[in-house]
Amino acid sequence: MDGVSFDIAKGETVGLVGESGCGKSTVAKLILGIEEPTSGDIAYHGKPVTRLRGASQRDYNAEVQLVFQNPMSSLNPRMTVGQTIAEPLRAHGKSGGPAHRRVIELLDLVGMDAGAAARYPHEFSGGQRQRVVIARALAVDPQLIVCDEAVAALDVSLQAQVINLLRDLQAKLDLSYLFIGHDLASVRHVAARMLVMYLGEVVESAPSEELTAAPLHPYTASLLSAVPEPNPQVERLRERVVLQGEVPSPLNPPPACRFHTRCPIGPRIHSDRGICATTKPALHEVSAGRLVACHFPGELASVAPANP
Repeated sequence: MDGVSFDIAKGETVGLVGESGCGKSTVAKLILGIEEPTSGDIAYHGKPVTRLRGASQRDYNAEVQLVFQNPMSSLNPRMTVGQTIAEPLRAHGKSGGPAHRRVIELLDLVGMDAGAAARYPHEFSGGQRQRVVIARALAVDPQLIVCDEAVAALDVSLQAQVINLLRDLQAKLDLSYLFIGHDLASVRHVAARMLVMYLGEVVESAPSEELTAAPLHPYTASLLSAVPEPNPQVERLRERVVLQGEVPSPLNPPPACRFHTRCPIGPRIHSDRGICATTKPALHEVSAGRLVACHFPGELASVAPANP
């Protein structure tokens, strides 16, 4: 991570997108305290979280929860669904009858019946298992849920169901989400605002509708061009942005603009654009709420699919 800075408001969903290895999951680990930043600060309600200890640390751990990508690997196969959902409750001092009642309440909240509490993860479908994971995350009344590729392991119909569930829960419980993914089409439907990352840096930030309708950064345009268009005639004719070359190592990124070695409008294609290889573009505001780190923003805005 290098210079990544953003905020999430109460009740807001922020999407974080980018290809594998760009640093999305590292952001999640830093927020959750799994990794510690070598520099910079992470603040929750204005208070730095890297220096929390004791009761303050436990409170933060309760209020910030995680929904994993693969529900089967994130559930203990030897524990029933009821035991799984009750585990965070026990960790925060609630057991016995109150914990059991809370488990039944949570199962109902995610659209499952009370009988599911006595069953094991392998007895459920992928979508049902992800509902169990969401119920476990909700057990201790969090305010922020980090969804790290939360629907990536599900097929399209189940993705829609889980996304709709998350949106309904947000409306009922006033939750905030950091929704991490590589599929802009899915993230767009759940996030009001999106951040696009490349090699540990945020290269574009904008309201989701604006970003998907007219991307300013060429990397965002390339991600959007990979989203299939449901109209086959439009799909055959629309412009594609195909990136060339391998993704550089995040431990030894290219100088200046980290994207210039693969950029379809950069010095690889236009010899007069050497600035991309010599001067780092700042993440700057080009219009209200729209930030981009590019010397030549907006040149590929037309490649967004008609109906992302």
